[in-house]
Amino acid sequence: MTIEEIIKKGTYTLIDVRESDELETDGNIASAIHIPLGEIPNNIDEISEMTKPVIIFCRSGNRSGKAIDFLENQGLENLYNGGGYNDLMQIIS
Repeated sequence: MTIEEIIKKGTYTLIDVRESDELETDGNIASAIHIPLGEIPNNIDEISEMTKPVIIFCRSGNRSGKAIDFLENQGLENLYNGGGYNDLMQIIS
């Protein structure tokens, strides 16, 4: 499934791995769960319990890719790289 298809279906969870100051300056998506990249290892249990497809995004897609690589190495599935915040906002809008 593509990000567009998942968003169109409307059943997904968003995780924003940017730092807090980036949310303040760049904006945020109200429905997104904020877990900065450095805190992903501390939140594996919470993320593993998410039953909907998980779309992870950041500013450019680099950190979200790192988060997905880490989580997949921990055995998690159903993860998608939403890329950068601005790109994801265009898809959601």
